[in-house]
Amino acid sequence: MRHLLIILGVLVCTGVSGQSAFAKAEQLFKQSKYKAALPIYLDLLEEKPQDPKLLRKTGQTYGEMEQFEKATAIYKRLLATDDTNADYHFYYGGSMGLWAKNASKFKALGLLDDVKFHLKKAAELDSKHVDTRWALVQLYTELPGIIGGSLTTARSYADQLKKISPVDGYLAHGYVDEYDKEYTDAETAYKNAIKVGGSPLTYMKLATLYADKMDRTSDAKAILKKGYEIHKDAQLLAQLEKLDS
Repeated sequence: MRHLLIILGVLVCTGVSGQSAFAKAEQLFKQSKYKAALPIYLDLLEEKPQDPKLLRKTGQTYGEMEQFEKATAIYKRLLATDDTNADYHFYYGGSMGLWAKNASKFKALGLLDDVKFHLKKAAELDSKHVDTRWALVQLYTELPGIIGGSLTTARSYADQLKKISPVDGYLAHGYVDEYDKEYTDAETAYKNAIKVGGSPLTYMKLATLYADKMDRTSDAKAILKKGYEIHKDAQLLAQLEKLDS
């Protein structure tokens, strides 16, 4: 009996210690101290190598540190725990996409098919997954046509976004139109985003379009002032002050 109590005591202490370590890592992560949080997550993973929460947080930490190849390796392990989870496919495909974006052209080409597969799989598994569709909009917009880019495909995912979240749909269409130098169409899209959503981001997008792409600084200032009056957002004010300087 005494041996059993000792074993139980050790297990309880280990569990409490693990919980305490995880809480410490979480605190460091929230403080953006990723380098300090990472070794704690990795130590905990040694004890629980298939724990979805630990795998997700470790992958996120690598991502915040812009170590996308390592993040992708962690998310591959996360996906192996449940390949029916849309978020896991999104994390894996998304981190791989960022890895490809920062890798050599040769390496990037070797990754692109997997990036597309896992992002599309996430969209298939979750018909309302906003982040996945945003990633697909950006992917198909920025990829050269010779390796699979397509503004038509990007706009089709923007249409899907509009059905799920109208403000995201308009912002996505504005993003594609701006990339395509269709600035009048982008202006319309961003104005619609303000009408249906009205977040600080929507005002910022329209103001940035005016200032950077359409040489309409006075209109940019007016939009930033209007947005700031509504939201008192520090970023809107900072951008306004920048244009005034």
